[in-house]
Amino acid sequence: MKLLIIEDEEGLRESIEEYFAEAGNICETAASYTTALAKVELYRYDCILLDITLPGGNGIDILKVLKNNNYTDGVLIISAKNSLDDRLQGLDLGADDYLVKPFHLSELKARVSAIIRRKMFNGSNVLNFNELSIDLMAKTVAVNGTPVKFTRKEFALLIYFISNKGKVISKNAIAEHLWGDGIDMANNFDFIYSHIKNIRKKIMEAGGKDYIYAAYGMGYKFADQ
Repeated sequence: MKLLIIEDEEGLRESIEEYFAEAGNICETAASYTTALAKVELYRYDCILLDITLPGGNGIDILKVLKNNNYTDGVLIISAKNSLDDRLQGLDLGADDYLVKPFHLSELKARVSAIIRRKMFNGSNVLNFNELSIDLMAKTVAVNGTPVKFTRKEFALLIYFISNKGKVISKNAIAEHLWGDGIDMANNFDFIYSHIKNIRKKIMEAGGKDYIYAAYGMGYKFADQ
């Protein structure tokens, strides 16, 4: 998962980031309204963890930006505010869930995972695409029933391709999705080709088809054709 953690409380922000990063997720953070707004306008995320009360502004306005631009990022509001009006306003503006502080990190993870399953995979833990079967919780892949081992980045890229099947995805979008905004410093994308080559090889060696097509000058497309 690629997450944006918008939280001004340093200790909580760092705890959430460490908890999700240890599980192999890409985590970006913002401690103020200005920084958060800049990130949501530039990048897309699987889920945004959004505090309402922020230095320099209100998290509700971040929600309004997402809604006005028709962005599809998942949003989980994490707030010390527990009033019904705040919850209803957040949900009416497009938030997917609302979690009141304090909370256990394990519950936060379960809520985030549920949001992503609902938005991307119709609520299922298992993603099936022709001969491919992917367990999103166990992070395993099987081709025609045979387990195939993928690295974390290969697994993340395969999920990204399937969730955007039929669409041309630019190299910049792939790099930013897998490595976060720090990838802006990269001067080439050879590592993307290497991951794609490995994914193709592993699927085909297990008896599967090659679903990844190069869209020359633009990027790559995952399609059944």
